[in-house]
Amino acid sequence: MVGHIIIEKVTPDGECGRYPVKRVVGDVCIVEADIFRDGHQLLKAVLLWRREGAESFNEAPMQALVNDRWRGQFTPVDNVLHIFTIEAWTDRFGSWLSDFTKKTKAGKALKGDLLEGIELLRESHDSAQPGDRDLIARAIVELASLNAAAALAIFARPELVQAMDRADSRRDKTRYDSAVRVIVDRERARFGAWYEMFVRSQGSQPGQPGTFAQAEQRLPAIRDMGFDVVYLAPIHPIGETNRKGAGNSLRSKDGDPGSPWAIGNGHGGHTAIDPALGTIGDFERFVAAANRLGMEIALDFAIQCSPDHPWVKQHPQWFQHRPDGSIKYAENPPKEYQDIYPIDFDTPDYEGLRLELLSVIRYWIDHGVRIFRVDNPHTKPIAFWSWLIAEIQEARPDIIFLAEAFTRPKVMMSLAKAGFTQSYSYFTWRNTKRELTEYLSELTQPSVSDFFRPNFFANTPDILSPILQIAGPPAFKMRLVLAATLSPSYGIYSGFELCENVAEPGTEEYHASEKYEIKYRDWNRAGNIKEFVALVNRIRNANPALREFTNLRFLVTDSEDIILYAKATGNLDNIVLVAVNLDPFQSHYCTAFIPPEVVGVAPGQRYRVTDLLTGAVYEWGDRNYIRLDPAVEPAHILRIDDRL
Repeated sequence: MVGHIIIEKVTPDGECGRYPVKRVVGDVCIVEADIFRDGHQLLKAVLLWRREGAESFNEAPMQALVNDRWRGQFTPVDNVLHIFTIEAWTDRFGSWLSDFTKKTKAGKALKGDLLEGIELLRESHDSAQPGDRDLIARAIVELASLNAAAALAIFARPELVQAMDRADSRRDKTRYDSAVRVIVDRERARFGAWYEMFVRSQGSQPGQPGTFAQAEQRLPAIRDMGFDVVYLAPIHPIGETNRKGAGNSLRSKDGDPGSPWAIGNGHGGHTAIDPALGTIGDFERFVAAANRLGMEIALDFAIQCSPDHPWVKQHPQWFQHRPDGSIKYAENPPKEYQDIYPIDFDTPDYEGLRLELLSVIRYWIDHGVRIFRVDNPHTKPIAFWSWLIAEIQEARPDIIFLAEAFTRPKVMMSLAKAGFTQSYSYFTWRNTKRELTEYLSELTQPSVSDFFRPNFFANTPDILSPILQIAGPPAFKMRLVLAATLSPSYGIYSGFELCENVAEPGTEEYHASEKYEIKYRDWNRAGNIKEFVALVNRIRNANPALREFTNLRFLVTDSEDIILYAKATGNLDNIVLVAVNLDPFQSHYCTAFIPPEVVGVAPGQRYRVTDLLTGAVYEWGDRNYIRLDPAVEPAHILRIDDRL
């Protein structure tokens, strides 16, 4: 049969099916396509979707929009991979009825046109559903003695049109030539507040390493601040050879704990725990305690070794050797990591290597871990990640992978396409109104948003941004509000709530970095912002609009120092406006312009807003005055409460 129907420009399409797009359980997955054919016949189209492995597709009707654009939708309810495609066909009865109606109303319908319609009814009778056959048969009998004008009322009966639609044989049906895969993640993949900590710094005595038992005692306080995920820096045995000293010194002293990312010694490697922290049983109890409090544990997965890692002796072929036989240590010029050996993915034993790494992930899953923060994934082959994540999620689609990839944009996007659930982002270095607006506008639009889910970490053990170094608590509060309300997923590294801001001169590195020494902190010391962090997280949890990302809309203010944006649920049941003073040193004011449709009011209609940070209530309209003093509060988080 000659192909008449064209289906193209499908969205989302995963780059013509090469990569799966991402959604979350319960999301409405909206699919659009250009669908057309030669001639003027009418078309029908359906969206076909199923869980991977299911034998048959579910159908959802597609509706014509304008200019041959069609739209359909489905809602996945399971945390499994889904597949969708599109099918279209000529609506023979609908096309005939459209022409017959026009001719009849113009007085030009002929007996032949009437007979053609009756013949279509006869063709459909036998294939019709049992309940529809009598309906079609009665129509045929009625039509036999009528003229065209009288017949039109019968042909146009809604019940007959619906019966003919159900009986349509779809004789020339055409299917889109790609099946688009959809990774349907659990909600934590999109929404969560992360807290990063080093277990060894959770002790109660200065200089003494903390244990899992002591870290467990801190979990209620972390929960009370509103965090959902506790991310642990590596917990494995740390190498002795070339161990780094305090401040990244090349020479360590007795008692220096070394960098946790220099993994492995005589106690084991990636599936072992540093004995100073406890045992695997202690770890399991720690995980269980977090789960009871409603939190999950994320584990660092760093594919690298100290010179003392068991793999160095057991699998020397997994490492790159110099001509003299020595193994090259890791470098990222000008940085050098003399205590770390990188893995050589060009090893002849690549199959053995990747199976071993797969077994490491499976080991920790068996011990209760459902989230992995992956260290520097951009320095490993993207094809490896595509394989590893697919292998894990085939059996455990609930497992989440966060890419710590501060690298080039296209590499970050490729890692997301390869399967990473989330990624670190450039948020840490976006400070001005223009920078934030341009960056977020990029991230929230397809096709970027189909693949890439950012996690807005406000700081990390490697990154203490300049604004945090120089501006004190107002800057910490300002950056927290931005991270927590712009992105559904965000995180802080421990010490943020204490406003730790001392860096090595001229760098973004923390002074006395916790990467190389054990920290002891007074978690209740003066000047902390724990209550503010807890309040912001409560606001996030109470407002569904802040659980989404692509619903972000920037609004106009007449100040470059005050950024304003809105987030709303699809039915406008929950609308949040956020205004942030980006200058932590002085107060600023502006006029804020709120389009009525953003807040669901008529032009000129007034409405009441509540500042969820202070409890203050304001009456707002199309133009509103805002003044924000960072010494008081750097932001408004406003909920629309009443239309007046």
